[in-house]
Amino acid sequence: MSLKSKLNTLKEKYKGTKMETTFNALHTFLYTPNEVTHGGTHIKAADDLKRTMNMVVLALIPCLIFGIFNTGYQHEVAFGHLTHPAEGLAFCSGDFWSWTNFCIGFIKVLPLVVVSYVVGLGIEFIFATIRGHEVEEGYLVTGMLVPLIVPVDIPLWMLAVAVAFGVIIGKEVFGGTGMNILNPALTIRAFLFFAYPTSMTGDKVWVTGVLGRSKEIAAGANLDAVSGETILGNLAQGHPIHYTDSDLLFGFIPGSVGETSTILILLAGLFLIYTKIASWRVMVSMFVGAWVMGLIFNALAPNMVGTSFHAIWSIPAYQHLLIGGLAFGAVFMATDPVTAAQTNTGKYIYGFLAGFIAIAIRCFNPAYPEGVMLAILLMNVLAPTIDHFVVQANVSRRKKRLKTVTKTA
Repeated sequence: MSLKSKLNTLKEKYKGTKMETTFNALHTFLYTPNEVTHGGTHIKAADDLKRTMNMVVLALIPCLIFGIFNTGYQHEVAFGHLTHPAEGLAFCSGDFWSWTNFCIGFIKVLPLVVVSYVVGLGIEFIFATIRGHEVEEGYLVTGMLVPLIVPVDIPLWMLAVAVAFGVIIGKEVFGGTGMNILNPALTIRAFLFFAYPTSMTGDKVWVTGVLGRSKEIAAGANLDAVSGETILGNLAQGHPIHYTDSDLLFGFIPGSVGETSTILILLAGLFLIYTKIASWRVMVSMFVGAWVMGLIFNALAPNMVGTSFHAIWSIPAYQHLLIGGLAFGAVFMATDPVTAAQTNTGKYIYGFLAGFIAIAIRCFNPAYPEGVMLAILLMNVLAPTIDHFVVQANVSRRKKRLKTVTKTA
C-alpha cells in the first residue's frame, strides 16, 4: 500500500478528533487533496502553490550542490592543503570536484538545512493545527534559502532561534503564507545580523574552520595563520580584489553557501523566468540599478584616493554584479511575489531602487560592506507605496484622457 493510500485510509480514523487538523495539515502538505469546491471558483491558471514552490526549490538545488563543494574547497585552500586553487574555466578541476571537498562541505551544510526545515516546518505545523487549516508550502522555499545565505559555521542554536523569529514574527503574525510584508528568509538573516553580529560579519566566518583556528592562534598555539576574508571585506579595508573575473563568475571564492556562483544563479534565474515563476522585470532592473550606481561611484572614485573608500569605489561597475549576494538577491529574494511590487511599472522601479540602494550601502558603509539584504527589505516595505503611486498615475492619466474625449465629443 502506498503512503498516499495509507493516509487516505487513516483520514476517517482522525475525523472528528482533536488530531484531525494536525492530520489534515500533514496530508495536504504531502499531497494535493482530492476535494473539489462546490461553489463558484476563480481559477486563472493550473499552477498551484505546491508547483510554484517546487520549481523554486529545484532552481536552488544546483546552488546548494555547488555550495557544498565550495565549502570544502575554501577550507582546503585556506589551510594550505591545495597549492593550486582552481581558477577561471577550471570548472572541471579535480581540485574542486573532489570527494574530500564534498565530504567537508556536506558535513557542514547538511545540519544547516536540517535545522532550517525542522524548526520552520515544526512551527508551521503548530500554527496550522491551532488555526485549523492545512500547512501551506511557502516554507519549502524559505527553508532552502536560509542555509544558502548564512555563514557555514553559524552555530545551529543561533540558526534555530533566528528561524523561529522569522517564521513567527516575520510571517505567521501577519497571517501566514501570502500575507507577510517582508521576505521571510531575509528577515531571518537580518535577525542573525543584528542579534549575533560577530557570527555574521568579519573575515573569519565565511570559511569553515577558520574562526576556530583563529581563536587557537590568539591563545598562543603554534599554528600557521589562515585567512577566510571575503572580497567585500577586503575592499572595505581598502585592499584590492585578488580573484579573476572568471573566479567571481563561477564562484571559486569565500562567501555564503549558495551566493558565490553567479553563473549558476543566473541559469537558475533563466529557469524561473522560463517557468514564469519569477519576474524578469525585477531581476533585470535590479542589475541595472546596481550597475548605474557602480558607474556613479566609479566617476567619484578619483576624489577618494588615499581613503579607505577608494578600493570599493573604483572597482569596475560590472564587478559589483559578480561579488557579494547581489545576484542571489536579485534572482531569489527580490522576486518574491508576495513582498515585491505587483504592477509591471512598479516592478521596474522596485528592482532598480533595490540594486541602486544595495550598492550605495556597500560603498558608503565599510563596517557593513554588503547592502543587498537591507536594500531588499527596505524595498519590501516601500513596494505597496510604489504600486499605489503607479496605480494612481494610471487612474489620473485615464481621467485626463476621458476629459479630453468628453470635451471633443
